Amino acid sequence: MQLINSTLLNEVTKQAQESPRLRMNCNFHDSLDAKAQRLLNALEPGTILPIHRHPHTAETYLLLRGKIRVMFYNDKKEETESTLLDPLVGSFGVHIPANQWHTLEVLDSGSVLFEVKDGPYTPLRENDLLK
Repeated sequence: MQLINSTLLNEVTKQAQESPRLRMNCNFHDSLDAKAQRLLNALEPGTILPIHRHPHTAETYLLLRGKIRVMFYNDKKEETESTLLDPLVGSFGVHIPANQWHTLEVLDSGSVLFEVKDGPYTPLRENDLLK
């Protein structure tokens, strides 16, 4: 058992703050081959997440704490929609369909997402990054 509590969120946040990428995962799946990828993703303002898509899986974000803006794009790199996630105002998460271009902007230090997507883990390919 692994308890998801403030202690765990604080530990992963500290690791994110010390990371050059300003983000850190805490995986709950046993391997990268697992059929479900479940993880905490601690994110700090300034982290760079390129506009990308997952062609073979949808992705769900639940924001446990902090504030994050999630943006959606079309093939021309035009922002088509955005949503602000902030659990303090009742906006807890978003479900991102497979093949949808997206990224996020971290607005509060200490932001932590719980993410779920189908496995196995597949690194982003060049054509899954919108440049």
